Amino acid sequence: MHVVVSGGTGFIGSHLVKHLVGRGHSVTVISRSPAKVAGMFDGKAAGCTLETLPAAFDGVVNLAGATLDRRWNAAWKQEIVDSRVEVTRSLCEAATARGAKSFVSGSAIGYYGDRGDEPCTEETAPGDDFLAELCVKWEAAAQCEGLSVATVRTGLVLHRSGGALAVMLPYFKWLLGGRLGSGRQYWSWVHLDDIVALFTFALEKQLSGPLNGAAPNPVTNREFTRALARAVHRPVSLPVPEFALRLLYGEMADMLLLGQKVLPERTQSLGFEFKYTQLDKALHAALYE
Repeated sequence: MHVVVSGGTGFIGSHLVKHLVGRGHSVTVISRSPAKVAGMFDGKAAGCTLETLPAAFDGVVNLAGATLDRRWNAAWKQEIVDSRVEVTRSLCEAATARGAKSFVSGSAIGYYGDRGDEPCTEETAPGDDFLAELCVKWEAAAQCEGLSVATVRTGLVLHRSGGALAVMLPYFKWLLGGRLGSGRQYWSWVHLDDIVALFTFALEKQLSGPLNGAAPNPVTNREFTRALARAVHRPVSLPVPEFALRLLYGEMADMLLLGQKVLPERTQSLGFEFKYTQLDKALHAALYE
């Protein structure tokens, strides 16, 4: 297939592009600096802008979006929304006009809001906080007319090369790794290899509908903290109180203090098999393999 990837130079996207190329697909990466794409992928992927898309392509994987990993204010929250919704809408229009068949769009488990111990499957209704409303708008923008459209609600992606794990590692190695707040909030996680495989699976199978991109054994933050401490051979440190996280990060602290117990029921029923289903093995692979 000829696949267009937005967000292809980011943490998940760069690994996905290499995986797609390895499977024999032709890949064009949307970038503000298209000339840099060839160098980043050793000439095995082409670059373009949103305005210079290829005349025809078969599928889209949409991972574009401004980072959530900074303190939110009104202007940045609007940027978070626009960078996902507007780009997704534009890509949908282009994919329809250029004869694509499959559109796979990113989303996040934040779709479900703060659900405590309630299990969240793909059938669970959305929450009502900022991240939930963002995901609802993001997924709605991805409903391209005439294409199979899958939305992957991604959990906490584990790999030493980026994402939350790369941020947490130094703290644990410096003996500063403790639970966040009460530690009772669920952290639904997924290994990088599995989320890359799931986006590829949805694209190649031309799947439609929501897919939970989280391993089938979610854990609480307390359990995650203990597992990561074991993985790096360090003791668990003192907890980080909620007020300190709120003071430091403001509303963005919701990402750390609120949680969802996500189960990938539909994802698995459609035939996808997770390589990493247990956190200890996933962390070892993410850190050392």
